[in-house]
Amino acid sequence: MAYQLSFLPQKDKIVNVASVPLRSPFRYPGGKTWLVPRIRQWLVSLPSKPEIFIEPFAGGGIVGLSVAFENLANHVMLVELDHQVAAVWKTIINGEGEWLAERIENFNFSHETVDEVLEATNLNAQEQAFQTIVKNRVNRGGILAPGAGKVKKGENGKGIASRWYPETLSKRIRKIHNIRDRLTFIEGDGLEEIRKNLQRPEAAFFIDPPYTSGGKKAGSRLYTHSELDHDELFRICSKLAGDFLMTYSNDKTTQQLVRKYQFVMREIAMKNTHHARMTELLISRNFDWLIYQGRVQAKLWSVGSSLTPPPLPNRT
Repeated sequence: MAYQLSFLPQKDKIVNVASVPLRSPFRYPGGKTWLVPRIRQWLVSLPSKPEIFIEPFAGGGIVGLSVAFENLANHVMLVELDHQVAAVWKTIINGEGEWLAERIENFNFSHETVDEVLEATNLNAQEQAFQTIVKNRVNRGGILAPGAGKVKKGENGKGIASRWYPETLSKRIRKIHNIRDRLTFIEGDGLEEIRKNLQRPEAAFFIDPPYTSGGKKAGSRLYTHSELDHDELFRICSKLAGDFLMTYSNDKTTQQLVRKYQFVMREIAMKNTHHARMTELLISRNFDWLIYQGRVQAKLWSVGSSLTPPPLPNRT
């Protein structure tokens, strides 16, 4: 049989996200901090270090940032269609990260000033980036889609200020700014960028579309762009010359697509924002790296015994 659906070993625990350095300036619904240890494990198992790591649905970008900071690929390309999110990445990666960090540090945070920022229109790219950061921090769950409401009580009753950490945000932005030569950002359609890089065996793709395939409507509440031709995405991935790892909602529609294109799938444990234990699907061409290395490396990363990835194998 050309596909498989099985649980990770019983002893494999949900990854402690506290063991993963928080690199992104975003709070992002569906963020993949919990998956970073698996990404390390996958990339170091490849025959050679990827020349380019492509994240076509970047969102908060934690996976691509981790790859760049930990030198797991020679270069990282982040792609995002949402113009609000894109403004942040363009501002930092195009060299204005210091401006954004200072704007955050110097902002006099209050209900009135937040409303003023969120109601502003006709903004340049930098001010749009700042508006996005503020919106991401004061909206429930960090949701940027139209109709999202602001935090009410928040942490310790702090209301909208409960997620506003100017020093932490500026520090993260400056760190990304300092490695911007390892990053390329494209504001555009993730599917189209995958097509453009179809024939690149030296590329590795992490594909995490912010959409559910089973007809659920959650995507439209969480993301500005929530429509995707899932069959077309799977078809394109079946033609990729480079390796790929995909994450998807665990539903029958996704499983049918995996079978149709003769991929393999594994269930992986995670927690949602309400701390409910759930599973998502990891999808790829094979999981030799997970089957043979998983019991040792997964345990290492899940307990957070080191924040440094394992040494790279001898590779050209």
